[in-house]
Amino acid sequence: MEMFTERTPRIVNAAKLHRAATRRKTGRFLAEGENAVTAALARGEVLDLYVTEAAWERFPFLQDVTGTHVHLITERAADHLSETVTHTGLFALCASQMVDDDALITSAVKNSPLIAVPVETNEPGNAGTIIRVADAFGAGGVLFAGNTVDPQGGKAVRASAGSLFNLPVARNTSVVEVVDKLHEAEFQILATAADGDVTLHEAADPANGMLAQPTAWLFGNEAHGLGDWLDLADIRVSIPMRGQAESLNLATAASVCLYESSKAQIAKL
Repeated sequence: MEMFTERTPRIVNAAKLHRAATRRKTGRFLAEGENAVTAALARGEVLDLYVTEAAWERFPFLQDVTGTHVHLITERAADHLSETVTHTGLFALCASQMVDDDALITSAVKNSPLIAVPVETNEPGNAGTIIRVADAFGAGGVLFAGNTVDPQGGKAVRASAGSLFNLPVARNTSVVEVVDKLHEAEFQILATAADGDVTLHEAADPANGMLAQPTAWLFGNEAHGLGDWLDLADIRVSIPMRGQAESLNLATAASVCLYESSKAQIAKL
């Protein structure tokens, strides 16, 4: 098997996918690490697989991979493909997993009427974690609204731990348009707020059935929250906290809210 170096054209072109503009132009992105690569392989989404000799020995499952172009690469080539200080030596070139927002909403209505809507999220680790959390709790998709980080950037893909390949993910730069489309599909719009109309405990009470309804949760920017976008929510929900922490970070708040919604929707089945 030919050994690719950092100067091999395929490696040079793949490394350019670290830039969001290149990912948009080519419709390609890189998945790095065991979790992301195995998920991509399971879905048949891998176009090319780049593996160091050390990784080839470390991950025996690679020898059973079929239908994928597998290429051995040098450690220096792996350094060029990786965005981390240390890497596993395992990379997959994948076709874009992003879907149209209308398609995501339609799919969620049919399969799981629970959607996470991160608004103007700018931290890729949080973006990937929300995708992972939404996947864990059976949400129908994650719809990034506003000027957000690219969910297919390296850090976001790693943080999703393979979940990017398991559920629909979409982006729309217009927050208002996203909310309008969700309302047209008869989703209620909930948002976390310190001064909520109801607490999460009250919203989760089976007696009122609020969280059992088709729901889209708006989650705000890490630094500034939802700001004026909070006015787009039908209901503001506060998360009760017994301790002294002033607030929860974005990914943690999303985990709590999506868990409660998932539990309520399952109970309704």
